[in-house]
Amino acid sequence: MQAPTIGGVRLPRGNGQVVRLPRGASLTDFAEKIDASPADLVTVLFKLGEMVTTTQSVDDDTLKLLGGELDFDVQVVSPEDEDRELLESFSLDFGEDEGGEEDLAARPPVVTVMGHVDHGKTKLLDAIRKTNVVAGEAGGITQHIGAYQINAQAEDDDRAVTFIDTPGHEAFTAMRARGAQVTDIAVLVVAADDGVKPQTIEALNHAQAAEVPIVVAVNKVDKEGADPAKVRGQLTEFGLVAEEYGGNTMFVDVSAVKGTGIEELLEAILLTADAALDLRANPHQDAQGVAIEAHLDRGRGPVATVLVQRGTLRLGDSIVAGDAYGRVRAMLDEDGNPVAEAFPSRPVQVLGLTSVPGAGDTFLVVSEDRIARQIAQTRQARERNAQLAKSRARRTLEDFLKSLEEGEQSELNLILKGDVSGSVEALEDALLKIEVGDAVSLRVIHRGVGAITKSDVTLASASDAVVVGFNVRPEGKVAEFASQEGVDVRFYSVIYQAIDEIELALRGMLKPEFEEVQLGTAEVREVFKSSKFGTIAGSLIRSGEIRRNTKARLVRDGVVVANDLTIASLRRFKDDVTEVREGFECGINLGSYGDVKVDDVVETYEMREKPRA
Repeated sequence: MQAPTIGGVRLPRGNGQVVRLPRGASLTDFAEKIDASPADLVTVLFKLGEMVTTTQSVDDDTLKLLGGELDFDVQVVSPEDEDRELLESFSLDFGEDEGGEEDLAARPPVVTVMGHVDHGKTKLLDAIRKTNVVAGEAGGITQHIGAYQINAQAEDDDRAVTFIDTPGHEAFTAMRARGAQVTDIAVLVVAADDGVKPQTIEALNHAQAAEVPIVVAVNKVDKEGADPAKVRGQLTEFGLVAEEYGGNTMFVDVSAVKGTGIEELLEAILLTADAALDLRANPHQDAQGVAIEAHLDRGRGPVATVLVQRGTLRLGDSIVAGDAYGRVRAMLDEDGNPVAEAFPSRPVQVLGLTSVPGAGDTFLVVSEDRIARQIAQTRQARERNAQLAKSRARRTLEDFLKSLEEGEQSELNLILKGDVSGSVEALEDALLKIEVGDAVSLRVIHRGVGAITKSDVTLASASDAVVVGFNVRPEGKVAEFASQEGVDVRFYSVIYQAIDEIELALRGMLKPEFEEVQLGTAEVREVFKSSKFGTIAGSLIRSGEIRRNTKARLVRDGVVVANDLTIASLRRFKDDVTEVREGFECGINLGSYGDVKVDDVVETYEMREKPRA
């Protein structure tokens, strides 16, 4: 059955038929699915007010709009489904333990430490690990995820527990959410002297959304003003009822500084794991898991901290993590010691990848390097198309005409470089949430991990972008090259400073808003004609003051008869004056404009810049 003619083009009618398309699909991809001409789809979209080429990556809304017009049910495949279909094409599967019950073995619990900024999460891990991680963090604030495995004593049995330390600041929501997704148990740290804070609730929501058991560590109980009972009361409002109050959530009072309550906390974690979870995995299959963090090391290349979820990761394995691939050249534990094998729930640093994976990317071991490369390249192309579609703002004909009338909106282009992929992603996420109005926008044209390179500066120069370096510096003579090219390179070690400065920059790009401020009014009492000066209005200043060279309008019987005039000259008696105040008489000359009558009112005003809220 044929669709009605649209702009002289006849296209097939879908009658509700489902069409599945990947993110960032082009009109050519859509046309192949419905057996139509891509050029015809361009015509249809043009009629709908959208300007798109046949090969351009198109955003989800535009694809659905086009599908609705042709009566097709367009379903954009989610990233997870895309990945599943990709792996199935290679006869691979992610997320399932192979074999039967007899192949499963007990594994250590993976524990994520969450909570409000400065409530002592990293210090608590310090006390557990008996090391000092906080000293290395900028401003004492955790900037990226770290994963560690420790041994705890439980009923005379030495048991391993894996900890993931997630940042507490709200800018790291995406990273913290990932922490909740890979975890078995969440430890919610709340300061006894500070109580429940907004980011405590945010962390709690992430943990509850991931449907993981929660153990609450009430920290800083040794401080003056500490009130652990108040914390227990506050958290009951959010569904966490302490065991001593008849609930099923374990609360443990700890002091990370003094090291008290640490053993009780570890015991509570292991009890919760045994009571609420069946923690088993198949250690005999090919390894699968998640990249917790990744960074670019000058000497060692891309380094990824991975958490093995099932299987055993070994040296020499062919591995693909997100859009990065390679062969495991070396594995290190959290102390930098070599590791030959990594069993389920073991976090290790992996060397040998060709590029830096993203924080939260899944990894799996495949049989050949060729398969790993093909999967990685397919993912790269798919993600590139999705980003192109995402960055292409929907541009309608109305938008085009409006931009011609008003001038293009201001846009701040950024290039983000950071020490680890999680920080770069978190920074981008926070920056894109900055709202300063519709007049200016922010666009991240490139992001990456590692030092700022010459190619970054060249790209910034070509696209008028600002380079933001987070915990990284320029390579070699790149700083000198950036100075020659006139490229602005900013360096930050704390994420809040970057967000605040970029927001100030965006506000500075806003075009100033002006408002009219009335200066004074004068009533015309007599009109004189002069061969030398032209028409002179003998006037009485009724309000404010009349100043020479200010803007003016002429009002007659309440109606503006002339606008955009200028007070060309002011005279009092025979003297030229610059201003005349209320209650005084003067002669006003409006330049070449001479149609002035008795009882007219001269209003003067000026345009002043209005401060933005």
